[in-house]
Amino acid sequence: MSRRIFVLGATGTIGQATVRALVRNGHEVVCFVRPRAGARAALGPQEMAGLLPGAQLRFGDVTDAVSLERGGFAGEHFDVLVSCLASRTGAPQDAWAIDHQAHVQALALAQRCGVTQVVLLSAICVQKPRLAFQQAKLAFEQVLVDSGLNYSIVRPTAFFKSLSGQVERVRRGKPFLLFGDGRLTACKPISDDDLGDYLAGCVDEPARHRRVLPIGGPGPAITPREQGERLFALLGRPPRFKQVPVGLMDAIIALLGLAGRVVPALAAKAELARIGRYYATESMLVWDAAAGRYDEQATPSWGRQTLWDHYAALVRGDTPHSDTERGDHAVF
Repeated sequence: MSRRIFVLGATGTIGQATVRALVRNGHEVVCFVRPRAGARAALGPQEMAGLLPGAQLRFGDVTDAVSLERGGFAGEHFDVLVSCLASRTGAPQDAWAIDHQAHVQALALAQRCGVTQVVLLSAICVQKPRLAFQQAKLAFEQVLVDSGLNYSIVRPTAFFKSLSGQVERVRRGKPFLLFGDGRLTACKPISDDDLGDYLAGCVDEPARHRRVLPIGGPGPAITPREQGERLFALLGRPPRFKQVPVGLMDAIIALLGLAGRVVPALAAKAELARIGRYYATESMLVWDAAAGRYDEQATPSWGRQTLWDHYAALVRGDTPHSDTERGDHAVF
């Protein structure tokens, strides 16, 4: 059944894939986006329209309730709210403004416009919330659950884009960086298109309603060392690794945290370093609290595209630069 769907976060690569899937499924899609979007605000209205064919675009500021109400919902009826919106850096102020407050006000306005269902893109790392953006996401998840609306909270594992940051450095002859021995963590990465299909499917699939849904891509879990080995193999080179001790990251975080008491910009860098350390030491898989371990078998798989397919396309030059640009999310 065709539904009228209001989408937030449509200009990110996952948002674009979700909009494509929603349109393909026959829904009427309205996207509320910034006048300039993308990494370094490179996308204007014309470029965004080209990326989101079949969807209607409305422009404004998602953090401004008046802009969202008048320029976005515009007093019209909608059936479903789909959000792929996330803070750009994960820094505390940004996280609470976007991952929590912007979503809270969007939910309230959506309900006034008749929305009875919400599909929310969250993150699997909120299972062990140690960082501001994780706590902000969890806080809104609870607001959504308590709202009484039909909801699907989707918590994906790692994205292809986030695991592609070292492709160019390896291509240039540099070693692949590992934290520890490269076997501290594992993940089941999922492609944008597969995740977009899954998110769009939550609208019509009753088995995904009123549930928190961890989801990974096809195949077994992959360690960073395995990622590096496969990348070198695709390039036809023997693997070369450089190991970074986790203790070094701890020292950098402590130094930045101390300096951040005097220079606010360094406090923000300390938080970004904490985020980097988290991803360097925690697996992106379902956490079994009773057993105290991450469980690969309990992490559902979905889709067809593998990280190895993505790496092969990058090595061949078949993937557009816009699909790999990480902007504020870059670590390496």
